[in-house]
Amino acid sequence: MYKIEHYEETDRMSDLICDNYPMLLVLSRFGLSLGFGDQTIREVCRKNGVDVTTFLTVVNLLVTDDPDLFTVMPGQLSVEALIDYLHRSHDYFLDFRLPAIRRKLIEAIDCSHSDIAFAIIRFFDEYVAEVRKHMMYEEDTVFPYVRLLLSGKSDPHYNISVFRKQHNQVETKLTELKNIIIKYYPANGSNELNSVLFDIFSCAKDLASHNYIEDHLFIPVITELETEYTKL
Repeated sequence: MYKIEHYEETDRMSDLICDNYPMLLVLSRFGLSLGFGDQTIREVCRKNGVDVTTFLTVVNLLVTDDPDLFTVMPGQLSVEALIDYLHRSHDYFLDFRLPAIRRKLIEAIDCSHSDIAFAIIRFFDEYVAEVRKHMMYEEDTVFPYVRLLLSGKSDPHYNISVFRKQHNQVETKLTELKNIIIKYYPANGSNELNSVLFDIFSCAKDLASHNYIEDHLFIPVITELETEYTKL
């Protein structure tokens, strides 16, 4: 359980991390490193050139899990900082987290169970392919569109509602993978397989948080930007 439901600039960064260890991932995705002593959230962010309002908005949205508590206007946040956060999240999943899970998965399964082992790897690779497709769409289409909007221009053939419609969840494939491992893979007391399954559950939760930020913060902010642009 989280010990504080809402964090402020004057709270110590170390308290945020110790009370909410998943915020370690948020920290790294804003380009912040450990070793900040007893500095406050404001001091750590300012020292590293990170917009503290954007950082705290992401943190509090994840901690409270209640988007209705926030009324965010474009001028209150650094959209560039939010894009950087999402971009670093993509790098983490695609270049580090998912490849690491695949390596552990291959080490944990017994190839003598050839059919099931093959199905597990296939389902995992299909899941990763869906995640990559989703994130590359953001990198190649959504982020350039937002930066165009920030420059005072607009694309008459695109708006953020297109992303909202295409922003499909990718949990279905992962659920199938977890069910295959849990229900059908004959692992007797396998610490290795249990460990990688734990990693898969943890990664799925992290990806859900990533999508949550996009749905309840990024998309609403860009929608407001589009509204402001149409008023010009």
